[in-house]
Amino acid sequence: MDLIDIYLKEDLGEEGDITTNAILGEEEGEGIIIANDSCVLAGIEDAGEVFSRLGASFRSFFKDGDEIEEGTIVARVKGKLRSILAGERVALNILSRMSGIASETRDLVEMCRRVNPRIEICATRKTTPGFRKYEKKAVIIGGGCPHRFGLFDAVLIKDNHIKAVGSIEEAIRRVKERVKGKTIEVEVENEEDAIKAARLGVDWIMLDNIPASRGKEIAEKIRSINPNIRIEASGGINRKNIIEYARFADRISLGYITHSVKSKDFSLEIEKH
Repeated sequence: MDLIDIYLKEDLGEEGDITTNAILGEEEGEGIIIANDSCVLAGIEDAGEVFSRLGASFRSFFKDGDEIEEGTIVARVKGKLRSILAGERVALNILSRMSGIASETRDLVEMCRRVNPRIEICATRKTTPGFRKYEKKAVIIGGGCPHRFGLFDAVLIKDNHIKAVGSIEEAIRRVKERVKGKTIEVEVENEEDAIKAARLGVDWIMLDNIPASRGKEIAEKIRSINPNIRIEASGGINRKNIIEYARFADRISLGYITHSVKSKDFSLEIEKH
């Protein structure tokens, strides 16, 4: 059972769509999916898979990453009406959530690359439980970077790790001794720790909750020690101040693009015969 099976199970339970099943039998029909907001389309393939699992055919007129206008018909679904209605909400939820994330990400990427063509806009692990795969995918569709998928694919030494062992030096020492072949990043909140991490040769330094003007100064000092270290900015960054961070950072990570972004609205309409 994969995630789409789980989502359908959540909506249909053991008894299925009792309303539709009471009203309809084996009638065939078609429906259209309409974008009620202008957006960067994301999740169209996944929405199609929802209907496929239920035995309906799905034809998309656009692909993930396309920019679409309000009122656009993005896909057509054909098959048993009870199958189409059973998959409606799961498919639309996927489209709505993913398109909202992709749209916001695209906006931020385009804004920031006007001042830094190499900047990456990244997600975090602040995601919806059970939906991280699709939220991270939406960030990629929007032109962003997924960052770590979980705790297993890269090292990120955070403040609580440092507090637990007593010093940033000891945390880095233990990681370098015990973890091989993984990127090592250290989160710092002040210049002193940033300088220490730079001298210890980590791959990334995350400047966390540091104002942009101060972050720029610290980034220059880090790069003077080790020009190969890359700088990430995070914490307290939003649409109003992100450009200032983009001027000096290699990447910017924002939790809100996956935990607080506004979903785009899609609807499914059954066509009358």
